[in-house]
Amino acid sequence: MMGHFTQWPTARAALYQQQGAWQDQPLHYWCWQQAHHRPQQIALICRDRQLSYRQLWQAATQLARLWQQQGLQAGQPVLVQLGNCAEFYLVLIACWQAGLVPLNALYRHGRKELREFALQLQPALLVFDSRHPLFSGNQLPDGLADIPQRYCLGSHSLANPLPDFFQPGTILPALSTAADPAPQLQQELALFQLSGGSTGIPKLIPRTHRDYACSVRDSVAVCQWTPQLRYLCALPAGHNFALSSPGALGVFCAGGTLVLAASPEASSCFALIREHQVNWAALVPAAARLWLDAPENLPRPVLEVLQIGGAALSPTLAQALEQQFGCIVQQVYGMAEGLVNYTALTDPPTLRWHYQGRPMSKLDEIRIVNAVGNIVQRGEPGELQTRGPYTICGYWQGGEDSFTADGFYRTGDLVREGPDGLLQVVGRLKDQVNRGGEKFAAAEVETELLKHPAVRQAAVISIPDLLLGEKSLAVLVCDPQRPTPTAVSLRRFLREQGLADFKIPDKVQCSDQLPLTAVGKTDKPALRALYATIFPTIEET
Repeated sequence: MMGHFTQWPTARAALYQQQGAWQDQPLHYWCWQQAHHRPQQIALICRDRQLSYRQLWQAATQLARLWQQQGLQAGQPVLVQLGNCAEFYLVLIACWQAGLVPLNALYRHGRKELREFALQLQPALLVFDSRHPLFSGNQLPDGLADIPQRYCLGSHSLANPLPDFFQPGTILPALSTAADPAPQLQQELALFQLSGGSTGIPKLIPRTHRDYACSVRDSVAVCQWTPQLRYLCALPAGHNFALSSPGALGVFCAGGTLVLAASPEASSCFALIREHQVNWAALVPAAARLWLDAPENLPRPVLEVLQIGGAALSPTLAQALEQQFGCIVQQVYGMAEGLVNYTALTDPPTLRWHYQGRPMSKLDEIRIVNAVGNIVQRGEPGELQTRGPYTICGYWQGGEDSFTADGFYRTGDLVREGPDGLLQVVGRLKDQVNRGGEKFAAAEVETELLKHPAVRQAAVISIPDLLLGEKSLAVLVCDPQRPTPTAVSLRRFLREQGLADFKIPDKVQCSDQLPLTAVGKTDKPALRALYATIFPTIEET
């Protein structure tokens, strides 16, 4: 696979291995282990299908062999777009067995995002759901037709169907008695995660088997997961939070059961929790509020812990969730680049409600710095910088400006340190919008808006929202010689450009000019300050 990423320095790599943070076990080791030692344990529940660890491992083995017979080779990238279904994990584990490196696009990503992913990775294999609107008809979205091999869930004229290894009566290969899956070298890639970024080009996050497994194991230890775990995955399966914090991989590591929901919609999730006695779940704050406001409620006690992450959680909402559902709210503050922070299950409620967590590994290094790079006094806000055994040292093919000379990742998050090492997120430096946990770069949307013939200048900013935490506002300077575009027509235009729905501005406002900084750039803080006071009066044009 063409491309590169920065490895950990030799001394730090030796330390992580010596301390046991890095182990010679690939990410599919846990599924292999459970299949051999607890083969009948239910690994995952997807609608009316209940699959044991043995079934999941055998099916993945069969798919991996098929792809190898088709000529796919270890190290080649794979572009995957599947929803929350059993096949997502089948494909993931099969990729790892075959040595392939998947990038899991979100189901909500549009043509533009998929085209950019394909351009950066040049994947050898595409896996998609034929029911997705992007793949309707007999064509593929721009940039995907050149991918040599294609498989789909369902049927499509331009792809092979994924074999239904879960069909009752399907004959699968006998469970191998071979030794553990072959150890992976530290530099071998396991998968790509996606960064919200602050530019118009999505950054790909290279995660290796050793660093990602370290993150999962430490997460499982902090959360004290056991084989009795029954975890509801209602967030997008490919999200870092839902996959590794501890997420689905944590379930497989602990030997528990993964219960899949198609979405975080309250009534369907409540039904799954009741039917399958789910004791853990993970949500973003926007979905948690919908659960809280749902007309029906959960019987108590069923849910033991509700993890909240992906966006800021207000103490008021945290307290209300605990009171209504009779569970512990555990805050999770992490990033696809690495560092994960958890509040402890034993922390007093006031700390769990007001802080976003503490670094989970003793080998995590963090520092909070001011604008000139000096470490601030405890309790003062500053940018969080970090490095450690599961935090990357560089993006795929670049992005070095996000890292310091001594290897710390500049998170762009403004935090302050509270009692007992707990961190509180108070803002961010990156030019991003975090809409209900879906992060995207303002520049990406601005670039697409400027393609509209009536738009001369565009600035996209975040504005507060009670439900989602943040929504997006597009402030435009339009061409006076052309009809002013309406919000409806602009959204239609952006969809035609292939932009994902969650990136399309919630509000649109036209202005005579944009405020500028001393060096002539758009003054985003001034825009936010202006529209924070007048936004409630803004009507969509």
